[in-house]
Amino acid sequence: VLAIGLPSLPFHLRLDNLTAVFALLVGFVSVGISIFAAGYFRKGEGTAPGLMCLQYHFFLASMLLVLMADDAYAFMVAWEGMAEIRRAGYLYLLIAHIGAISILLSFGVMTSGSGDYSFAGMRAQQLSPFWASAAYLLALVGFGAKAGLLPLHVWLPEAHPAAPSPVSAMMSGVMLKTAIYGLLRVSFDLVGDPLWWWGVVAMAVGLLTAVFGVLYSTVQSDMKRLLAYSSIENIGLLAVGLGLTLIFHAYRMEGLAALAMTAVLYHCLAHAGFKSLLFLCTGSVLHATKERSLGKLGGLIHRMPWVAWLALAGVIASAGLPPLSGFVSEWLLLQAFLFSPGLPHSWLNMVVPVAAAVVALVAALAGFAMVKFYGIVFLGQMREPALKEAHDAGPWERAGLVWLALITLLLGIFPATVIAYIDAATRQLLGTGLADKVREHGWWMLAPISPERASYEPLIFLATIAAAVLLGRQLVHRQQ
Repeated sequence: VLAIGLPSLPFHLRLDNLTAVFALLVGFVSVGISIFAAGYFRKGEGTAPGLMCLQYHFFLASMLLVLMADDAYAFMVAWEGMAEIRRAGYLYLLIAHIGAISILLSFGVMTSGSGDYSFAGMRAQQLSPFWASAAYLLALVGFGAKAGLLPLHVWLPEAHPAAPSPVSAMMSGVMLKTAIYGLLRVSFDLVGDPLWWWGVVAMAVGLLTAVFGVLYSTVQSDMKRLLAYSSIENIGLLAVGLGLTLIFHAYRMEGLAALAMTAVLYHCLAHAGFKSLLFLCTGSVLHATKERSLGKLGGLIHRMPWVAWLALAGVIASAGLPPLSGFVSEWLLLQAFLFSPGLPHSWLNMVVPVAAAVVALVAALAGFAMVKFYGIVFLGQMREPALKEAHDAGPWERAGLVWLALITLLLGIFPATVIAYIDAATRQLLGTGLADKVREHGWWMLAPISPERASYEPLIFLATIAAAVLLGRQLVHRQQ
């Protein structure tokens, strides 16, 4: 308890397993972004580097305080501290205030007139199904506005291009996950036992958001807007996973609920790593070429080999291809769908397979968008003579990119180890986890249910891909 709030309204802070997982996310991503920014901010982007660094670290501190807040007052103060770039304008201001009011009303419902604004007091309340549903829906609107769920997504493609690239990386990689954290905190910790239709609502909104985001990302001609819409797509997938978890948990199918929750937490970590990496790579390209339009870029792998090869790691992960992190989280989500027959509601048994097909379609379109992004920017011929003057990233920027690429690789090839660490948060929210089942088959294999039904061995994928690349290079050299 910190006596730094208003009189008789101190800040309550708490570190539990759910907070720890998201604090880990903030930590490992901000290390890479901060190292990159040490070189990037020195070059300036219209703002004095000292002022930009102050704003950047205030932003980072606000996100950590959101995760550790244990009462509505501290949470809302920290939430409002996560202010976006001012050039996003009145559009963001309007949506941010709609979201904040919805969150505040959700907390008000959960206090149930008791006057106890702490999260412990909210947990002690026994809300009726009507008021519990009201609190959940208000939280979905409020946190969905910050996350970029439809129809409150419109600020996100405007804010990302306007912000400096390290801030864009922090917004997409980290800040959007604080909204997912808020949804998890309310849905599984504060509001009580969920109802099955809560999950249907979250899944429907998530599917619409994912389809919208991936379709718009495929037609963008601006690098940062393409990545912004890609983030909307990934937030949609997280909402789908959240909805599926709520459905399973409501029907006491705890094994499948743990699988879906693990997919959500894993994708939070994975997306934080690879999307931050991609935004930082676009920042290096922007600084080197002064160009953001895809139509005026091309062939930069020859002038910027460090950035090109490290961006490839982010592209592979974002496309959901093995053996990097994006594949693991999306594979776990699809497994949760595939193992879901037998739901007590016949209507759900029809809807869930359709949702799985939509998720597969989104993954395929995401792969197309990433191939387009990488191919246009780094491959082919240079489209503008000025690109011949482009320079590679500096030492600080390279170090930050390498850090995030390494995290993306490690999350991809050691999924069983990662699940063992995040399982504590799953157990806190659901009362059961996935780690014991995964641990039975060793650290080198991921088998969430059983090896006979589905398994994934990332090191074998990595070795096979490496051997294929080496063989291809040998064949090319022989032909030359």
